[in-house]
Amino acid sequence: MPETHLHVELISHTPLPEQVCALGAKLCYAKADVNALRERVSSQDQSAFLERIMQSGHMSVLEHASFTFAVEGVSRALLAQLTRHRIASFSVQSQRYVSLAENFNYIMPPAIKALGEEAAARYDAQMRQMQAWYAQWQQELGAKGESSNEDARFVLPNACETRLIVTMNTRELLHFFELRCCSRAQWEIRALATEMLRLCRKTAPVLFADAGPGCLRGACPEGTKSCGKATQIRRKFAQL
Repeated sequence: MPETHLHVELISHTPLPEQVCALGAKLCYAKADVNALRERVSSQDQSAFLERIMQSGHMSVLEHASFTFAVEGVSRALLAQLTRHRIASFSVQSQRYVSLAENFNYIMPPAIKALGEEAAARYDAQMRQMQAWYAQWQQELGAKGESSNEDARFVLPNACETRLIVTMNTRELLHFFELRCCSRAQWEIRALATEMLRLCRKTAPVLFADAGPGCLRGACPEGTKSCGKATQIRRKFAQL
């Protein structure tokens, strides 16, 4: 029952995402047909045009490009936060159909690990106890012909590891990064969002050039709840 760690992969995305978004924007303003526009977009650098479009607030064209991530080593606590972003598609490992009796992994919060070896050992013992309770209920329910995984999972903790695939379009990703890369976001989803942003920037640098917490583009949107570290945060995301 090992502690697990975050792993994120960008497994798929719209081919030529920046060209697709640029094509959508040009179509709105041009008399030319789609084939002529496609040729024009593919033969010229669209970076400056996309930057102008995004600065003007014409964000709907960004919805034409989507990105799909495989995520492992995250907790069910993170899942509860992530699925609040409703303009997204999720496929999550089922605790109803997948037994965790022999394969129960967990996430340890850094704050608990920082307390030292004794605290980490105590946390691990608590995880093992919950795994034992789960296995016990699974056995008792199975003996009565009940759906053992379905009800035994009620004793599992939020720390329980899960894995998932998530797809978002560019516009929703920008919103997601603004909220979840913020230093006031919970540590685990902040780490996930930051890694997703790093992968997106490698694939579509123009679309995600200014992506990240709101303080990258002006005053902190958290107001009086600001962390007060805008300079350090801007430096961090500039180097991402």
